[in-house]
Amino acid sequence: MVSARHNTPQGLSCAPSDLREVEEIVTRSGTSFGRGMKILPPMRRDGMFAVYAFCRVVDDIADGDIPHDDPAAALEEWKGRIAALYEGQADAALERVLLEAIKQFDLKQEDFIAIIDGMQMDCGEPIVAPDEATLDLYCDRAASAVGRLSVRIFGTPEEYGDKIAYHLGRALQLTNILRDIAEDAARGRLYLPAELLRRYSVPTDPAEALYAIGLDGLCRILAGRAKDHFRRAAALMKQCPAATVRPARIMAASYKVTLAALCRRGWRNPEAPLRVCSIRKALTMALAAAGVTL
Repeated sequence: MVSARHNTPQGLSCAPSDLREVEEIVTRSGTSFGRGMKILPPMRRDGMFAVYAFCRVVDDIADGDIPHDDPAAALEEWKGRIAALYEGQADAALERVLLEAIKQFDLKQEDFIAIIDGMQMDCGEPIVAPDEATLDLYCDRAASAVGRLSVRIFGTPEEYGDKIAYHLGRALQLTNILRDIAEDAARGRLYLPAELLRRYSVPTDPAEALYAIGLDGLCRILAGRAKDHFRRAAALMKQCPAATVRPARIMAASYKVTLAALCRRGWRNPEAPLRVCSIRKALTMALAAAGVTL
């Protein structure tokens, strides 16, 4: 049965079957993203589902969750598909919905390409101890590029949108890095910057870095950077109509609770379970949706 929202004129002008297929990609990922996007009007929600589904597909290629003999080549093929969209060509459900989102929200081709470039950084040799510039580039491609697409869909004023995406994307990605140090080490990855590793005498070997005495101090430096980016994004969002930044506020609130939990636990044993109070997280996100910041 076609859901009611796919029949409404407010959604993207796509076949209901295409919209359902995109939504199913989001649902299968198991993320809470779909529930969070329910606050958006149908057209904007459809646009965000399309962007998230695209990110999910290329991320699964990079991580090997979608089998490919040559994941790098598969990602390169997606660059060709994105280029085709900007020529008005779309051959599959996800591409057709993306094409409508591109038309409706003036999404930029370079942001889609940046996301794929970020996936390609994870697709080859594991990233280990990048320099600061490479880490910042990775954060831009992995998170801020998604943010630049998102703020256009949200309707954030152009003068603030890209700046919010810059700071919030880096805040979110640094939080992810700090949260996933042990998991990344198991994959042979270490996203902590070489300059800080040297300063705190932390080895560049991912497994050995987990037990280095200086790891806690290093991670608190990165946590401080993430907090600063959160503050700058919040200051920019205050200059925007509330409805155009509400999803970004909710996302920031969720990640700030995680970052606070990380700072309480510390990184002396990064393999220790992270305890995040679900009630506090839900309350913080609800307040953020109402425009209140703790």
